[in-house]
Order: sequence, then C-alpha cells, then structure tokens
Amino acid sequence: MTKDVEVVEQGGEYSAKDYHDPPPAPLIDPEELTQWSFYRALIAEFIATLLFLYITVLTVIGYKSQTDPAKNADQCGGVGILGIAWAFGGMIFVLVYCTAGISGGHINPAVTFGLFLARKVSLIRAVLYMVAQCLGAICGVGLVKAFQKSLYTRYGGGANELQAGYNKGTGLGAEIIGTFVLVYTVFSATDPKRNARDSHVPVLAPLPIGFAVFMVHLATIPITGTGINPARSLGAAVIYNKTKAWDDQWLFWVGPFIGAAIAAFYHQYILRAAAIKALGSFRSNA
Repeated sequence: MTKDVEVVEQGGEYSAKDYHDPPPAPLIDPEELTQWSFYRALIAEFIATLLFLYITVLTVIGYKSQTDPAKNADQCGGVGILGIAWAFGGMIFVLVYCTAGISGGHINPAVTFGLFLARKVSLIRAVLYMVAQCLGAICGVGLVKAFQKSLYTRYGGGANELQAGYNKGTGLGAEIIGTFVLVYTVFSATDPKRNARDSHVPVLAPLPIGFAVFMVHLATIPITGTGINPARSLGAAVIYNKTKAWDDQWLFWVGPFIGAAIAAFYHQYILRAAAIKALGSFRSNA
C-alpha cells in the first residue's frame, strides 16, 4: 500500500497529514451476501434507477407531445433539448446525492463496470448492482407506459436509437466519449486522495456528476438520443419492444462499457499512476 503526505491548513498554519490509498476490493467477496447493508444497497440502486427512468422518459415523451406537428403544436414549445438534458442531469444529481451513502449512487451499469475494473467494488456487487439497475429501469419505464400509454406508444417510448444521417461508427464513438466523460468525472469527484488534499474546499460530488450527464446529453441527443447508461437504454427497449429500439441496442452497451474501461484506466494508471506505485511497492518488497 502506498502512502502520500498531504498538507492541511489548521488555524492559519499547515501541517502534514498522512494519506493511505484504500485497499482494493476483493474480486469475489461471498461475505457480502450475508450483510443487510449489501441488500439495502441493491434496493437503493433499484429504486434510484426506477425513479431516474420514470422522470426522464416522461420528460422526453412530454416534449415530443408538446411539439408534435400533427397537433399544430408550437415547435418552440415544451422544454426543448436543453430541458431534456437538464432532466437527465438534474435527476442524476438528486439521486446520487440521496443514495451515495448507501450504495455509492451508481445508477448506471457503465459506472459500476468502471469502478469494478478499478477494484472499487467486488465482482458479486458489480453483477448484482447491474441486475438491480436494469430491473429498476424496466419498472420505471413500465410505470411511464401505465400512466401515459397512448402518448408512450405514439412518441417512441423514450427509446434510444441511432438518428438519421449518422452511421454506426459515429454513434459508437459518441457513446464511448460520452461515457468516458461521465465515468472520468465520477472517479475525479469521488477520489479519496483528492478529498483529503482539498478538504478545506467544500466538494459536493453529485454536482459535477450531474453536470457531466447534462453536458453529454446536450452534445449527443442529436446523434443517439444519448445512452451512456445501458440500463436506461435496455429499460426503454424492453417496454417499447419495437424493432428499431432493438436494432442498435448493442451500441448502448458496447460504447458505454468501452468508455468506462478507458476512463478507469486513465484515472487509475495515468492520473493516479497506480501501475507505477504498484511496481515500486513490488520492488521494495522483493
């Protein structure tokens, strides 16, 4: 384990403060399955993803209804793309804030995958988190369809799909880069070393994470409708269940997982130089 010396201001003076990187999570930890806190975290991920999909998909359908040319609606009415981006980013901010202390506030299989690669969570936790997130997404979209069935079917169910004029390579690239931005922000905002070093500066981790989601949606809604969250894309596709929703589904899994993997590698082995530290520790123990 590596040790860094942090400098902390105390009463106008600076004093050294030791910082230790937390040990990596075990690859497989069966003991988690015996702990109530683990199941409480699964419930938190399920409910958070359900609420996320319920609010955001309703926002998308409401916007399409308010601007429907067949209704002679005002094309400048509704919340617009800016409002949709705010709905996604705002809900992530709220839900991460609410669940961070219980489950870590992942609400996204790509985030969970990136944290697993960085050994922040075990394999068991990662897999069951993803299952809970996908089930929550399906239930959340199911509630939208139950409450707005006619509008839901008419306006595409909020399903992600590659937009006209873009090829699959462009769509995949947009998903990779968008998810990289999100997962990189998650790592940076929750970095314990940074929190220890900058403890004199108040840092609200859910805020930059929510803003990352907001900014990515502004950039990629015109390309793919913005996935960057496989559970969100799967939940909408399962309930809408039309061919177009499934045609490009692979984009919304492969892209986010690649983007999350790159972000985990970049943060852990370049910015934090974990590989160099591990090598140095190995040599010192040899």
